[in-house]
Amino acid sequence: MTSTLSGTVAVVTGASSGIGAPARRLRRLRRARGPVAASLQALAAETEQAGGTSLVVEVDITDRSQAEAAVQQTVDRFGRLDTLLNNAGLMLLGPVLDAEV
Repeated sequence: MTSTLSGTVAVVTGASSGIGAPARRLRRLRRARGPVAASLQALAAETEQAGGTSLVVEVDITDRSQAEAAVQQTVDRFGRLDTLLNNAGLMLLGPVLDAEV
């Protein structure tokens, strides 16, 4: 079965630990191009073995400039960015409208 996700570029944040399963799911859906944000050498190797391409970028997504730089690195490497899966965990103890970026 061919996926409509084939050949697209995705950024997955928060994929370095247990909740990072979506990064593997995206790869299985043939969305195997794009960076995996965090220290994820094993996941990157899995992606490469599956025929995809990875870019590992270690990012503190609470730092806006680092997040923006990761997006720019993606575009510089792959020419575009199709999807962002913001999977990084952060406990917000209040209304999102009052939260900092």
